[in-house]
Amino acid sequence: MSQELKENYQHNTPDPDNNTPPRKRNNTAIYAVIIAALIGVNIYLFMSKNKASNELEKTTLQLDTVSTDRDNMRGEYDAALARLDMLVGKNAQLDSLVAGKDSEIGRLKSQIQTILSNSRANASDLSRARTLITQLNRKVKSYEERIAELEGENSRLNEYSQTITKERDSTVTTNIALAQKVRLGAVLHASNIRLTPLDLKRNGKVERETGKANRVDVLRVTFDIDENRIAENGVKDLYLRIVDPQGRLLSNAAYGSGVSSTYDGQTLNYTLAKQVNLKQGEPVSNVTVDWQQESDYERGSYNIEIYNEGYRIGGGSVTLK
Repeated sequence: MSQELKENYQHNTPDPDNNTPPRKRNNTAIYAVIIAALIGVNIYLFMSKNKASNELEKTTLQLDTVSTDRDNMRGEYDAALARLDMLVGKNAQLDSLVAGKDSEIGRLKSQIQTILSNSRANASDLSRARTLITQLNRKVKSYEERIAELEGENSRLNEYSQTITKERDSTVTTNIALAQKVRLGAVLHASNIRLTPLDLKRNGKVERETGKANRVDVLRVTFDIDENRIAENGVKDLYLRIVDPQGRLLSNAAYGSGVSSTYDGQTLNYTLAKQVNLKQGEPVSNVTVDWQQESDYERGSYNIEIYNEGYRIGGGSVTLK
């Protein structure tokens, strides 16, 4: 108890040896002290509440900042994954480097995902995640540069391949053209073609040329083969077609008629076939082929065509009266 309160208490307490009545206590000072204490308590409570409010606001701000940073990093991480997926789509060889958990990319993805999925991650954790995302982006960029380099190499290889293909095609075309020229050059040429109607006497011992259809026993075709400096030595096949005045091919399998083909694959029906022995650079003169039929010959023009290697190499005609 304070000295002042003691004095007031003693002053107001009746003395048994003194008959003087006690004085009234002074309560003003007590009330003042109590009020001051209450004011002090209120001030303390207000200050404490204000401090707690500031701390709460600061904590909330920190949490909002962490959340914002996490969202931003999540966006950066997703963008990096999207770029990575696009690169894998362009180059299948990257799939093994990206998909494996033990790969560098796999470890980075795992660590980043762990941090971003942790709701209690703090600023330090997010800083670590940002560093990992930076490493991931660098790795993705290195893949992008490598793929761009490979695409450039592929483009150059394609251009080279196209050039080689064009040169090859040109060479093939040239060779085909040369082969065609050689083939055409090797085709024989017939000249001095004559178609002679003959009347046979004395069982064929006597031959006499005639112009009357009713007297013709044999149509004799005579021609020369000009010299050829390209065709190789050997036996050459010739095919003769004789067409009557009605445009019909004279044909009889028993007398040697048959079927061959032209240079372009068309069917070539022929009247007679003849083989000649050719020497390179030398002509063959007076090649003779006889056609004899059982039926009578008609009046009119008879045409002769000669073929070699599927090409028409000469022709002629004769008219019977």
